[in-house]
Amino acid sequence: MWLCNSSIGRKVVMSVTGVALILFLTFHGCMNLVALFSEEGYNMICEFLGANWYAVVATMGLGALTVVHIVYAFMLTAQNRTARGTQRYEVTERNPKVEWASQNMLVLGIIVILGLLLHFWNFWYNMMFAELSGIATPHDPADGFAYIVDTFENPVFVVLYIVWLVAIWFHLSHGFWSAMHTLGFSGKVWFNRWKTIGIAYTTILMLAFLVVVLAFAFKLAPSLCCC
Repeated sequence: MWLCNSSIGRKVVMSVTGVALILFLTFHGCMNLVALFSEEGYNMICEFLGANWYAVVATMGLGALTVVHIVYAFMLTAQNRTARGTQRYEVTERNPKVEWASQNMLVLGIIVILGLLLHFWNFWYNMMFAELSGIATPHDPADGFAYIVDTFENPVFVVLYIVWLVAIWFHLSHGFWSAMHTLGFSGKVWFNRWKTIGIAYTTILMLAFLVVVLAFAFKLAPSLCCC
């Protein structure tokens, strides 16, 4: 099948799954912003997205998209290394036309995966998984607000999340316009436009996550003042 065997097919799969994951991050970022202003409102969303059948199905679908995206990323990396052959061992100057993020997508991807595992441990494990399995947890599985407070009271987690968000920004700032190019939404005029749109969009998106991390780390969230 060309989606698996050809370079273009693999890039298409990477692009489609990448765009889907960006859309999920957009939803997740908007959801997190609710926690800044209302503990009750945020927990209502968490309860709605708890261990209901539609939430479980959506989580499984999201997990499948993530796995496919990661697997195809490694496949493309291996393919590119094979194509370069012994040339990859030669010491050459960095091409100024090639973005740093483009040359380090694998490293950035690994950091993103490690951050994702940490995020799963801090939140998904204590929330949806706990509700499904019935394991004992520090707070009610639907009390997502309490888990945000607990997580970002720890300075180590604050630093790790900031590193993770920076890695995601680099990953997405390249991946966004690259996906648009692969899917054919590009041209001489739109190539630079997509790069600008991608950088602006991913910057706003990552700032939305970063604001929540810092607001809870320094106890500046309005919702904390009302507790």
